[in-house]
Amino acid sequence: MKSPVCEMLGIEFPLFAFSHCRDVVAAVSRAGGFGVLGATAHSPETIEQELKWIDDHVDGKPYGLDVLIPENISTAGEADVTWQSLERRIPSEHRAFTRDLLNKYNVEFKAASVPADTPQPFDTTRALEVLEASFRHPVRLIANALGVPPKAMIEMGRKHGIPVAALVGAKEHALRQVAAGVDILVVQGTEAGGHCGEVSTMVLVPEVIKAIKPVRDVPVLAAGGIMTGRQMAACMAMGAAGVWTGSVWLATNESETSEIFREKMIAASSRDAVRSRGRTGKPARQLRSVWTDAWDRAPESPGALPMPLQSIISRDAFQAIDRAAAAGNAKARDLVSYFVGQGVGLIDSVKSATSVVQEFKEDFAEAVEHMNALVGDG
Repeated sequence: MKSPVCEMLGIEFPLFAFSHCRDVVAAVSRAGGFGVLGATAHSPETIEQELKWIDDHVDGKPYGLDVLIPENISTAGEADVTWQSLERRIPSEHRAFTRDLLNKYNVEFKAASVPADTPQPFDTTRALEVLEASFRHPVRLIANALGVPPKAMIEMGRKHGIPVAALVGAKEHALRQVAAGVDILVVQGTEAGGHCGEVSTMVLVPEVIKAIKPVRDVPVLAAGGIMTGRQMAACMAMGAAGVWTGSVWLATNESETSEIFREKMIAASSRDAVRSRGRTGKPARQLRSVWTDAWDRAPESPGALPMPLQSIISRDAFQAIDRAAAAGNAKARDLVSYFVGQGVGLIDSVKSATSVVQEFKEDFAEAVEHMNALVGDG
């Protein structure tokens, strides 16, 4: 394919697969797409282990790395913020609300013990250290979400000859990213899982392409609700150079998600993927559950804390929820949730990542043939 990102990254098919699971990353890249490992929860030591495994299983095919360095966070400007120091900032009413909620479903909530020097969630310094460690491996792309990448990240990309991508959810965000020097824009509509804005993919992609064209020619990857090759073809017909996908890989055999969550995905409709602040403190689309309803709708809810404080509460809570559900606590299933986009309504079974790539290719080809037939002489 002649997409500019194919030439830039040395790939066959411009299907980008964001996943926290190394197995998915390797499988997609082997099949001709481009796997991107979500590295938010990693340290320099653990990312070394993950990337070594990918190197050994990707058959020399290219892959990338994604970090999350928020531009706006409640601890911005503070130095040496640790997980433990943030725990002391959690109001007692929020801990009590969480504990009471889980108790109703027979789930015991308690804060996990973490080493004293564990950095805060979404720590910029840690993310840059992870990126630096990744350059010891043949990564071909680094990407950032939730704002313009720090200058140090863009300089890292330039130094190592690796393109820097950034996620955007609005036209004005895209213009700031282009001005900052990013090489690829991931234009993510509200349909997407995780942190997302309020504008749909169908509207946002052409809006961004039109806005940046007079400024600089930056390839755009469409994201948000894309689950099939036909959708991919539609996005590229709008001018996108490829697509960035995430939710579709959660329903694969290789995914990090639990069997219980996969069952809930298959049973869900697109309306069951809701935007909630209850997991991270920022609006993030996830599968609706007792947890999201409680934080967003219950009269007694104290309201979500700002990022990263809400993540301190939710990480401990969801670890307890997932353990209880896996151990057979039927009531805990109602609390089980994870980040997922509105495309969840298109999920009807669990497949291998390789088969998903193949289906994308086949659907894409059929869509292109359909369009060619529409404009043909016949």
